[in-house]
Amino acid sequence: MTHPLVVALTGATGMIYGVEMLKVLKQLGIPTHLIVSESAGISIGIETDMTVQDVKALADVVYSNKDLAAAVSSGSFKTQGMIVAPCTIKSLSGIANSYNDNLVTRAADVTLKERRKLVLMVREAPLHKGHLELMTRAVDLGAVILPPMPAFYHGPKTILDVVHQSVGKVLDQFDIEHNLFERWKGGGSA
Repeated sequence: MTHPLVVALTGATGMIYGVEMLKVLKQLGIPTHLIVSESAGISIGIETDMTVQDVKALADVVYSNKDLAAAVSSGSFKTQGMIVAPCTIKSLSGIANSYNDNLVTRAADVTLKERRKLVLMVREAPLHKGHLELMTRAVDLGAVILPPMPAFYHGPKTILDVVHQSVGKVLDQFDIEHNLFERWKGGGSA
């Protein structure tokens, strides 16, 4: 039996990353448990042509961000780990400081304490020193900071090609096989 992957959507711009993550994981048959923050619901409406219900339908299980008694709030509930895509600075701060006032930060805290993989697709620019210090603190606790940084070596033709490269990089962190982008095979001559 495959343990589920927890996916959290927070209110940062870049909702396409979380939505595409859910679509790809569904296509790959990876079970997902989803948390949608209140501000993520607003971003879904602004940035996508989907409703919050459409997005929730992509997951196997959905929790309210206010449900601190949800299965994913306990380390005894086995998961493959957790992805926060996109990840706001507020969520990053809560995670880095173990401030568990909602299910996103509680589930992330549980992921870290159980030594499971936590990947944060932090979405903010430019970054000030406080943001960088929060990222360093989260890494020190065991998180992986993987902001969506477009690459172009694979010759993307569409925005979705660019998005899928970042989604694929996250899936690589969990050793989940995919064909979202062409991998680098070396270049140039010696």
